[in-house]
Amino acid sequence: MDLLRQIADRLIGLSAAIGSLALLVLVVVILVNVIGSQFGRPLYGALDVTIMSMVIVVFGGMALCDRRGGHISVDLLERRFSPALNRAIDAGSAALGAVIFLSLAWAVYESAQISEMLNLSTNLLRLPKAWFQYALCGLAILTALGMSLRAVEIAVTGRDVRQQETPEQ
Repeated sequence: MDLLRQIADRLIGLSAAIGSLALLVLVVVILVNVIGSQFGRPLYGALDVTIMSMVIVVFGGMALCDRRGGHISVDLLERRFSPALNRAIDAGSAALGAVIFLSLAWAVYESAQISEMLNLSTNLLRLPKAWFQYALCGLAILTALGMSLRAVEIAVTGRDVRQQETPEQ
């Protein structure tokens, strides 16, 4: 199980690095666009790049957010429940999250196939939309796999990786 966790952590780190790179691109595009606008020469296609980069930024960091326990949780009754019930709730919520992300990946995959069939692209730069939809699919599947692994770890070992020291990604 530890080897599987190490592989998952490396994939999560890669996902976060891809999201960080997209964020860097986004910052540069916005900066150049704002400066260019002041001189009457805004960056052509800035909106296309901004929209598509946001997909990668959001879903690139989603697996890391789950790994570090960054998702919203309500723990009003946690102190009143037994540790076993809290573990069951945590495992169930991780499994439910995995199902949600797999459902999202499936819906976006079907949408990407339609985008390919219709040859849909962004307005100005004509970037194929399917590329970004497939990227979202892959990142959502990675998040779902991370959540599934967390659910199994909680159910089998009782250990929640969100409460441990997170290795540097």
